[in-house]
This record gives sequence, structure tokens and C-alpha cells, in this order.
Amino acid sequence: MLTAALAAGCTALQRGEPAPGPSAAPQRPAEVLPVDPRSADMRAYYTRIEDERRARGLMRTDPGAQDVVVTPARLAETYIAIALNNELATPDTSSASVLRRWEVPVRYSLEFGASTGRATRVRDYQDVRALAARMGTAANHPITVAPLGDSSGNFHVLVLSESERQEAGQRIRTLIPGIDERAVRLITDMPRETFCLAMAFARDGSAAYTEAVAVIRAEHPDLTRLACYHEELSQGLGLAADSGRARPSIFNDDQEFALLTDLDLLLLQIHYDPRLRPGMTEREARPIIFSIASELVAGAS
Repeated sequence: MLTAALAAGCTALQRGEPAPGPSAAPQRPAEVLPVDPRSADMRAYYTRIEDERRARGLMRTDPGAQDVVVTPARLAETYIAIALNNELATPDTSSASVLRRWEVPVRYSLEFGASTGRATRVRDYQDVRALAARMGTAANHPITVAPLGDSSGNFHVLVLSESERQEAGQRIRTLIPGIDERAVRLITDMPRETFCLAMAFARDGSAAYTEAVAVIRAEHPDLTRLACYHEELSQGLGLAADSGRARPSIFNDDQEFALLTDLDLLLLQIHYDPRLRPGMTEREARPIIFSIASELVAGAS
């Protein structure tokens, strides 16, 4: 049992003896990280792509508010393209889907591979907390982030190097019990052309999500890494597809925007409006969506 011995153990100074100067804080030992032999080439590849995109004026970080006049019809049709469709493997193609979203509070938990250092973990955690706060406010839905090292969330965000991701199958099965092996392989066999991904799951045939997992590549440079957090953590809330008609938006394969725009936050607000419910088809939801979009555009003007 600990007692107050520490406070009582101070050495009394003899009269006239000079007080010792303040002792230096103990230096934190240097961080030694394992080196993934597959990471160097991947890091160079993604850095080159980010540099090329930024040189072309892509990966913008502004909210895009001045780019396009958002009318109620444009907002509603963009929402339908993003939230009521499943993205297919061929470019810019999709299939109809029902409305899918979380009905329970969302709690992100960040899990890093051993190759990611302390400073990066802390910075990413702060970035995700700020993002979760913005999305929670827009959606009016509880969205929080578990403390670092706490894996008790229901939306697991894995930041992994190339080798760590390839070896993560068992960890994914533990985090998402009953996950289909094809879904596991989508992560472990992820081609380098896939920068990041997210998958959300509903139990018992429901359209209400209860669990999700996202994978962010540890090799990404700073802006690409942050862009992956913005896109995957928002898509995992139910805005699942990309569309060429979504602009200004991150839900567009043209990579013009790196971070959530003002339009994207409106899409999230529509998605969690209580007048909509999981399982709705486009036919059921369309008149409600147009009504909500009219209210939002009128409120912003």
C-alpha cells in the first residue's frame, strides 16, 4: 500500500546550506521504431502522387463555399447519388441502395501499428477528435473518439504499414466478430492504388450500422493521410458512394478537395435527419430529402 512517504521523505536543509538548483526533467528515451522493409517504396509512391496532385491545384483544403451555387435540387440529387447508391468496381458506376446509417452512438478508436511513432499518433488523434466533433455537430448525432490505446469503440480505425496491414487478418476478425473472409482480404490484399478504405457492418440484415473498420496507410504523407481520415470516417457514417456530380465535395474521385467541404457537412446533416430512417428506398426518401434540402439551403441564404 502506498502512503504519504513520498511527501514526508524530503531532506531537510541544514541552516546556511545552499538549496540545490532545480534538477532537469528526466529525458524521454529515444524512440526506436521497427522498420517495415516494404514501406520505403510505398512512401515514395504516395509522396510523389500527393506532390503531383497539389501541383495541379488538387487536394484543396478550403470549404469550397464560393465554387458552386448550391440549390435545393442540386443538394438533394447529390445526396441521393452519395447516400442511396453502392459504389461499384468500375469507374463512376453505382447501384441503388437503401439508406444506411448508425442509430447508436459512434465511437472511433484509433489503433496504430508499431511502426508509427508517438508524435504521429498524438497528431492523428487530435485530428480525428476535431473531425469527429465537426461531423457530430453537423449530423446532430453522438460521435466521439476513445482515448489512445482504448479499443472499445465500435468504429475501428487502423493505421498500418504495408507489412502490418498484410498481417492484420486475425486482428480484424477479433475486432469485427463474424466478418466475412472476403472483407478481411479486401484489407490484407489491398492494392497500392487503394489509398484507404472503410467498411461498415449491420447485424441481422438491418440497415442500421453497428460496427465499422477503416484502414489508413501509415506510409501516407501528411495531407493524404488527413484526407483519408476525412473521407473514410465520413463514408463509414453512411455516405458510402462517390459521384462526379458531387462538387465541391470529397465524395468525388477527381481529388479536387482533400477535406470535408461545406457541402459535405450538409449531406451529413440530411443523412441523420430524424425524418429519414435506415432501410428507406430512394422512392420513399426522395420527397423528404427534397424538403430537407430546401430548408437547409433557405437557412444558409
